[in-house]
Amino acid sequence: MSNSLNCVHFIAIGGSVMHDLALHIAQKGVQVTGSDDEIYDPARSALAKAGLLPEKIGWFPEKITQDLDAVILGMHARPDNPELKKAQELGIPILSYPDFIYENSRNKQRVVIAGSHGKTTITAIIVHVLSHLKRNFDYVIGAKIDALPGRVLLRDAPVIIIEGDEYLSSPIDRNPKILKYHHHIGLISGIAWDHYNVFKTEDEYVQQFDLFADASPKAGVLIFCEEDDMSTVIGRKERADVARIEYKTHPYEVQDGKSYLKTASGEIPIKLFGAHNMQNISGAMEVCKLIGVTEEQFYSVIGSFQGANMRLELVAENNHFRLYKDFAHAPSKLLATTKAVKEQFPDRQLIACGELHTYSSLNPEFIGQYQDTLQDADVGIVYHNPEVSQHKKLTPLTDEQLKKAFNQEDILIFTRSQDLQKYLTDQQWENKNLLMMSSGTFGGLDLVVLGEKITGNG
Repeated sequence: MSNSLNCVHFIAIGGSVMHDLALHIAQKGVQVTGSDDEIYDPARSALAKAGLLPEKIGWFPEKITQDLDAVILGMHARPDNPELKKAQELGIPILSYPDFIYENSRNKQRVVIAGSHGKTTITAIIVHVLSHLKRNFDYVIGAKIDALPGRVLLRDAPVIIIEGDEYLSSPIDRNPKILKYHHHIGLISGIAWDHYNVFKTEDEYVQQFDLFADASPKAGVLIFCEEDDMSTVIGRKERADVARIEYKTHPYEVQDGKSYLKTASGEIPIKLFGAHNMQNISGAMEVCKLIGVTEEQFYSVIGSFQGANMRLELVAENNHFRLYKDFAHAPSKLLATTKAVKEQFPDRQLIACGELHTYSSLNPEFIGQYQDTLQDADVGIVYHNPEVSQHKKLTPLTDEQLKKAFNQEDILIFTRSQDLQKYLTDQQWENKNLLMMSSGTFGGLDLVVLGEKITGNG
């Protein structure tokens, strides 16, 4: 931790990584304050427990004084944020959180995991393996991992594992986060157009990963998935001073609803499933091998990896039913996640529901990217709230637009959470599975309660 920091203010402290970073540096003895105009659990409870929850919700320029050594600016804030304006007027250093992470890892070997999908799981696998092998490392990860104290750990470790996001660094810094970390080892899991609110064309979006690959230093390493067309185009660009490593789906098989890795030493039972996760395992193993983990060591601990929260997370089950929730919201994620559950349980009917609530997913000009993404479900459901579209200044999507976009005439469409809940509760769930995919909440639908009703455990 930088010794020059005594007092830091977080603008938009309620963010998933932002609040964990605030908690972490406060534990290091830095005086931390923060503001936000909305803070939800788990951030709210965690900040309150540490005494860092703002007394009032909103923005308060009077919190910005010359006593501050730095302001850390989150993406949730707007460029005209009154606290930001005050910090600019006073000349206080303003950092995005990727800037802060880099400043505190300059002397470490930096491993950055990038890609449109899979980066959280790959990062989580690497962190899991290193933890079990008792290696000394730091990390930044975008999801909660039950075995870890938080999403951020900055110590004096020689290496840091960073989940790298291609989104903008802050409201006043339009550089993608993945370029901020100056990686020594970089991985690109796969590329599929996303973040339409920022990247209006697919070419513009892909360019961010091109820049990431080009930023690989001399004697650096670039790892990429050979089964992803766009990653391959970028990864195989000629550059003699950068080592290239390609990976593909790890050999596996599914038996009675369980997945097994096929290795030279025999089959290894694992808790992850789906072809996309077998790719993630291969990518993580290549990184681990570069930082001193043997294949034998990797295989010895991969079987205990439970997965990251909200990534094919099992919510409820009985002998003939399972309810999974997944963070999937972009087209490629819906497709891969639905395919994974159907492959794992081919004899069970699959009802798959995706929520559209991001700017990209609700945009009439982008919605066509969702074509055939629910094709592996026996029943496909789309949930969206027209009020969310209006809040984002978008024209709400019609049922006709959605059926055409998904290329599925029989798709079910719900715009009210209570109607969706009633439909799901009324179904007969014998020999069926339910997959709920969203980075939101389906309008406040409690999936734990839903699961209890379906399984009869409520």
